[in-house]
Formats: sequence, structure tokens, C-alpha cells
Amino acid sequence: MLEQAIFRATLDELVASGYARLSMEAVATGAQTGKAAIYRRWSSKEELVLGAMRATLPPLGPVPDTGSLRGDLLQLMQRARAAMVSLPGCAVRVIMGELDHERARPFLGLVHECVMEPNKGVILEVLRRGAERGEVRAEAVTPLVADVAPALMLYRAKMHGPPTEEDTVALVDEVMLPLVRALPGKG
Repeated sequence: MLEQAIFRATLDELVASGYARLSMEAVATGAQTGKAAIYRRWSSKEELVLGAMRATLPPLGPVPDTGSLRGDLLQLMQRARAAMVSLPGCAVRVIMGELDHERARPFLGLVHECVMEPNKGVILEVLRRGAERGEVRAEAVTPLVADVAPALMLYRAKMHGPPTEEDTVALVDEVMLPLVRALPGKG
């Protein structure tokens, strides 16, 4: 329970104050514990934030199977949106916005490992199923195509703030479906 309180306090403080102003003292106060309890587990602010992110990033969930490509993609984009507006998602945006690429590398590596790569695998599976149903061109089932939606969501979050429900629908209808759709009569 203490670890969860520390993680929550870390993310709350990170979102409220930013990475540069995040302090072990503020986290300890937020978690209602002493700094020694934090330093026994994590020797640095970076380790603490990485631990908090690793423990709290929302799970990806199962591959959706609504019976249609559009339905599956909408579910995935809605999950991605929910993750982006969650406390850990807000923390990731703070880090992306505040730290230069080199200092953000450990955090981006964690996001790549725990979010981006698993998400790419799920999108590829959705595209494969769509190809089996004739909704997706077989040549569109590639890792590059699977990167399009998450990359665009990250870009738009960085440039415009968290995506809205309307953004997720537009991403599916205006970008992903036209990108992968099987040509009529071509299966």
C-alpha cells in the first residue's frame, strides 16, 4: 500500500509541478511518509518516476473483436485515448514536453516497451483479422502502418493536448480506414 501511495504522489506531483521541480520531499509529503522510505526503494528521482510509470501505466487489454475493422480500431483508439488522459498518461506528456530527447530517453524507452510495442502488436492483429475478412489489403498489414495511429495520437497530444472522442473517430475514419481499406471487388 505504501508503494502505491508513493507512486500516486509521484505522478500527482509530476503533473502538478513538472519533472524539474519534482522533489522527493514533496512526494513523501503527498504519500504521507518520510523521505527515508522513498530513498530505501529508489536512489534517484529518475528511478522513482520510472518505477511509478511502470507500475501504473494502464494495461493494454485484449485484442478487440467486434466483427468489423472499424469497430476494432475504434475500441483501440478509445483505449489509447483513455490511457493518454489517465494520470500516468499525463505524466508521460509532462516528461515529453519538458525533457530534451537525451534526458527523456529512459522514460521514452519504458513507454516504447510497455505501450508502443504491445499496441503495435494488437493493431497488427486487428489488421490481420480485417484482411481475413476482406476489409484490409494484405499489403497494408505492416509494422509501419500499425505505427500510424499511435504516432499520430502522440503527435496531436503533444501539439494540441489530449485527444478527444471526436479525434479518435476521425483518426479511424479519415486516416486508418482509407489507408488500409481493401479496394472494392479486390478483396
